[in-house]
Amino acid sequence: MFDPLRNDPRFQELVATVDTALSTQAKIPEKSIAVLPFENRSSDPENAFFTDGVQDEILTDLARIADLKVISRTSVMQYKTGAKRNLRQIGNELGVAHVVEGGVQRVGNRVRVNAQLIDARTDAHLWAQTYDRDLADVFAIQSEIAKTIADQLEANLSPSEKSAIEQPPTTDITAFNLYSHAKNLFLTAFAGATGRSDLLQAADLLKQAVARDPQFFQAYCQLAFTEINIYGVLDHNPENLAQAEAALQSAARFRPDAGETHLARARNLYWGYLDYDGALRELEIARQSLPGADWIFSLKGYIERRQGRWEECIRDLERATELDPRNVLTLQQLAQTYEQLRRYAEQKSTFERILAFEPNDPVTNSAHAFVELDSKADTRPLHEVIDSIRDKNPAAMSSVADTWLLCAFAERDAAAAKSALIALGENSASLGPIVDVRFSRPLMEGFIARMAGDDAKARSAFTAARTDAEKTVQAQLNYAPALCVLGLIEASLGHQEEALREGRRAVELCPTKKDAVLSVAMVKYLAMIAAWVGEKDLACEQLAIVIRKPGDLSYGQLKLMPFWDPLRGDSRFEKIVASLAPKDQEAIKTAGVSDKRLRLAAATSRSARRSSTPDQRSVSRDRAGAQQR
Repeated sequence: MFDPLRNDPRFQELVATVDTALSTQAKIPEKSIAVLPFENRSSDPENAFFTDGVQDEILTDLARIADLKVISRTSVMQYKTGAKRNLRQIGNELGVAHVVEGGVQRVGNRVRVNAQLIDARTDAHLWAQTYDRDLADVFAIQSEIAKTIADQLEANLSPSEKSAIEQPPTTDITAFNLYSHAKNLFLTAFAGATGRSDLLQAADLLKQAVARDPQFFQAYCQLAFTEINIYGVLDHNPENLAQAEAALQSAARFRPDAGETHLARARNLYWGYLDYDGALRELEIARQSLPGADWIFSLKGYIERRQGRWEECIRDLERATELDPRNVLTLQQLAQTYEQLRRYAEQKSTFERILAFEPNDPVTNSAHAFVELDSKADTRPLHEVIDSIRDKNPAAMSSVADTWLLCAFAERDAAAAKSALIALGENSASLGPIVDVRFSRPLMEGFIARMAGDDAKARSAFTAARTDAEKTVQAQLNYAPALCVLGLIEASLGHQEEALREGRRAVELCPTKKDAVLSVAMVKYLAMIAAWVGEKDLACEQLAIVIRKPGDLSYGQLKLMPFWDPLRGDSRFEKIVASLAPKDQEAIKTAGVSDKRLRLAAATSRSARRSSTPDQRSVSRDRAGAQQR
């Protein structure tokens, strides 16, 4: 009866929409659920942390049940209370058949918790209950809600799962509030410019929590997680690793066989000691009692990437996104994996998955545009995105300052590079999308001054950077990234022997079997060091190794970045660049435009060098970042 409409585009679009909806629903497991953020119904806004903690405990209890698919907290927290929720849409977006909504009201020593279970496909209310009890009973309420929901969904509940659900996290409500506040801070620590202070504050709150309740097992596990992130992200100092180990040992004293203990140990083994096999063994044990923990799969994926097991990494990161479909960090890491494989179409597609629900996310928008720089040597999309963020959301510039800085280097724009460095604030910088190697502010000031033709200022900055780098190397013995940075500084100062020694030592300390990602970065930087000190044979030899392996060195970076200028015109280098070039004609045209920009920048740079003193010209000709123009 619909035959007359078959060729109407509007009818075809409607059919496609229905087909997509039916297909999506067919893939959604019956025993799947999302626990949405609860409403804080207390007059005191400070009780928001308590409310979040109640919701999170119910979610965590349900995630222990192997027979259920439970969406992780990162994804559900985006559906905050306050606006009317479209539960059907939420169910489709999260891939679940059911949702839980609720609210918490705390008055003095009393607490009222209400919860309801809803079929997201039909909006049918399957169960609802209100609990009005003493505040001390709040953890028993959480357990009752979790068990009742499991029963409503006819989920199998093993004796061990039932026992874990019934175990209260603590008996101290204040400690629980501190713990919940810390978890909220950790959840958002990597999403904005306050990440450093958020991590440090989270660690402090957790220490207060365990001081109030020295047997608070979950708080020790979260503290270990926070401290190992401080060690890995903020400060690679042995003292921070020791703090993570101390928190882990405290947790292990209370519950040595718990899945959370094994997960915490896996994190420490991976980030603290690069013990991949040990970490994977711990994750396998943790998975038995934490089947719904997305971190089991994402961490497994990160480890497999370091082992060079790329397809397994992609598979496990995808599994993590099934449990946490709106976790921006996991999706960004998946995109980064495609970048290292130089699978740019899949990288862009992954970023677009984020932009579908976070269209204004500045980091993702800039990373999405950076793909064009990497793959086609085209800076225009990235430049436009950066300009848009500066115009519409200037407060977010610190979060994309790294990318802005790289764009400025690619366009040989020293003024923009200076502005980007200011936007970075106290944060360190990177010279590529993979940020295992970080560079201090004086070092970046030296690179910018060299690019601008101010060799005296560059030398002064590199000298200051060398003092800091030597201290870092002394504090972090045998840490390859620190040696690599020192090597680049020595090269910038014209110290050929010292530069090559540090660069080679960094490569030796980080073989492929130890770290498939960082090892390639070390070889890349050895090539850069060699180029800067005039060792073109060694530089091209190392670059030939780099491009045969997954890594973040791309056609666009080799084509545009001033760091490779000493090799331009060398037939071996040009062959390496050509081997990474895009095959489509449009991209070749884009590269041609970039070539013109590069030649103009180089001509301007030569003019600046001719106006310098003879000593400055010989320095520029003979060393390290000398030709970074």
